[in-house]
Amino acid sequence: MHLTLHLTRACNLRCAYCYAQPYPGPAMTFDTGRNALRFGARTTGGSCGIVFFGGEPLLYKDLIRDLVAEARAMQRRGQGRFHFKLTTNGLLLDEAFLEFALDEDILIAMSLDGVRAAHDRYRRFPDGSPSFDRLLPKLRMLLSRRPYASVLMVVNPDTAPLLTESVSFLLDEGCRYVIVSLNYAGPWGEAELEELARQYQQLGDLYLAWTRQGRKFYLSPFEVKLSSHIQGEDVCKEHCELGMRQISVDPQGNLFPCVQFTVAGAESRWCIGDIVSGIDETKRNRLRGESQDEKEPCRECTLRRRCHNTCGCLNWQTTGSVARISPVLCRYEQILIPIADRIGETLYREGNMLFFNKHYNPAYPMLSLLEDLHGEAGG
Repeated sequence: MHLTLHLTRACNLRCAYCYAQPYPGPAMTFDTGRNALRFGARTTGGSCGIVFFGGEPLLYKDLIRDLVAEARAMQRRGQGRFHFKLTTNGLLLDEAFLEFALDEDILIAMSLDGVRAAHDRYRRFPDGSPSFDRLLPKLRMLLSRRPYASVLMVVNPDTAPLLTESVSFLLDEGCRYVIVSLNYAGPWGEAELEELARQYQQLGDLYLAWTRQGRKFYLSPFEVKLSSHIQGEDVCKEHCELGMRQISVDPQGNLFPCVQFTVAGAESRWCIGDIVSGIDETKRNRLRGESQDEKEPCRECTLRRRCHNTCGCLNWQTTGSVARISPVLCRYEQILIPIADRIGETLYREGNMLFFNKHYNPAYPMLSLLEDLHGEAGG
């Protein structure tokens, strides 16, 4: 299980598409964070992933350091095992914190929406000024130490024409792990969706070319759908199960089934407990059941087993109900899956070894890392 600790609701950016706009309020205290660690340890009975989240978590670097130190002390006492990840807009990332993250093996995911025109359209400072020029050096610093760091990119209707250019830009900057997400709540019309389809066709062609060149990268939209085809019936194991594999903890210590629900507050039906009392299993199972029930539009769809229709968090954001799928999500999946299948069928037919290793060899991530380290040593 993963616990996402929402350290604060404050942020130093005002991204126009953010589902949880910053507002004043107390940050998480050390005592609340420590109780969250204890909750995670006793709930999992083993390894617990901790994600530092916000708002912007790097506004509270000292709290992160203190909580990591507490977690390590708990490990030494045999009170659980922890691994860490941090999601940041990158503005406050510096050499000192990056060194700390490397020492403690904290994975860092940084948001950057691609080329300047795409990024600065939405990711701006509170005074309206753009952030791209401040962030690009931060990305380069991160990648110089963590070449496999995740880069999170959001596509909006008016930035869709820049999708191919943006992904190419990030890969040319040295990004190897690019997570592309859609702003499903944006004003997607037919013209914008057709443009998105054109961009993904172009990206599909580039994916083939890059793979044939032996270029190492992970591009989430295609990799996920390729995996869903290869896994077959087992793909259901990877579907979102609301409140089961990931729990969010708000700054006051209340528990929610996913990151977007914390904005609803402790008095809402989406609160499923707190870090002291634990999870209310009746509430959690009710929400999970609502989310997992097959949606009416999906019953006859041949893609339903490979679709993100079970993502209760996304459904709630876009339709107000965990049990109703967004029409934009439905259309997006219909665009993406055939393109991913074309990629997979082509590379499989060609016998491309990079493709086979990436998708059929469980040891590939470690072998790839060792290959990179050997290459650096040889150089």
